[in-house]
Amino acid sequence: MTELEGRAFENATEDELRSALEQAFDYRGDVTLTTRDGTRVEGYIFDRHTAATLQDSAVRLFPKNSETKITVSYADIAGLAFTGRDTAAGKSWEAWVKKYWERKQAGETGIAIEPDSLE
Repeated sequence: MTELEGRAFENATEDELRSALEQAFDYRGDVTLTTRDGTRVEGYIFDRHTAATLQDSAVRLFPKNSETKITVSYADIAGLAFTGRDTAAGKSWEAWVKKYWERKQAGETGIAIEPDSLE
């Protein structure tokens, strides 16, 4: 998987926009959408509906500083940026188990299989 944090898509083609929004849906951090009227919305994408046209496709997100969910049509999106930290980056199950076994083989005691802090 490519590193998305910090990437931005401006004036993308329809295919590029659809691909970027699919990646944003799988991203575990905030993104910033810029609409065609210049409005910027930063938040976490939690749902999307894809259809044959951009007008019939939409993304739903939790804005960063609001508890109200919003829906934005793909047709209204002029840009997308991966602005938040990806909280899942480097935290695959395989990476986690490898880290545990490296610590155990190094002789560390008192270790347990516990999740890392997200902060």
